[in-house]
Amino acid sequence: MITMPVLQTELLDLLYELHGTDVKLIIGGGFGIYLKTDYVRRIKVQTLLTQWPEPRSTNDLDLFLRPELLIEPAKLKPLAEAITRLGYKVVKGAEKYQFVKPGRGGDKAGSIKIDILTGPQNRFEGTSVRTDSRRARPNPSVGIHAHPVDEALTLEEGLLSVFLDEKSGTGGPMHAEVFLPQPYTFLMMKLFAFRDRIDDTDKEFGRYHALDLYTILATTIESEWKQALRFRDRYRDDSHVVEAGRLVVKFFSSLDSLGMIRLRESSYYRLELQLGEFMSAMQELFPA
Repeated sequence: MITMPVLQTELLDLLYELHGTDVKLIIGGGFGIYLKTDYVRRIKVQTLLTQWPEPRSTNDLDLFLRPELLIEPAKLKPLAEAITRLGYKVVKGAEKYQFVKPGRGGDKAGSIKIDILTGPQNRFEGTSVRTDSRRARPNPSVGIHAHPVDEALTLEEGLLSVFLDEKSGTGGPMHAEVFLPQPYTFLMMKLFAFRDRIDDTDKEFGRYHALDLYTILATTIESEWKQALRFRDRYRDDSHVVEAGRLVVKFFSSLDSLGMIRLRESSYYRLELQLGEFMSAMQELFPA
């Protein structure tokens, strides 16, 4: 099983290769949530909820690129070169935006996967980047595409800077900066991910997405909550925000809702988790 320290070493190796370039990575997914949990524990700040689940396991690194990197692809070339140098191979059918490094002896169970993502397709209107629902393609090509996430309306707003201070496996000690999405951004993405996985046996019927929603809210600090409420008011008429409100009503408004059932089915669920406060906060942030 891939542990969080192993993933952190892989990320540090990538950051070591990117040192001195214009590539600044936004870390999403389960590992981004782990980094946020670790951050708030270290600074010992009050968060929205006091009871957190343990960080879940994952073998994915979700790397979000600011649209400017795709619009000016020369800045993106070092990332493509670094991924190749570190031994990652393209995933068939998702070439240039998904990469995998097999475990020892080619073991699939011990593999590590990189997903390259970016913000909404409309960020690229009027640019040379060609987009569809699956890919944003820089022009000229530099060997990297990104999967657009249309519900990540606020991807570049309210980012949290986090420094990783450890030794890279391929180089010396690192003091590397990464960025974490604002909780509002994270919640939007996870709501839509849950919607897309509730019937997917290979993705545990969305259980880990439901758990992630709780953890994101639980580790939100006061200043982030206030900013999230401002985002709620600013984007309330956007179609994706309207859909998010519908999803909260359908899946996270009562203990009998499917989302709350999936959350309690998670192997990381604990009876101490503050489910009432979680549902209340979700409905405040994403009103119907």
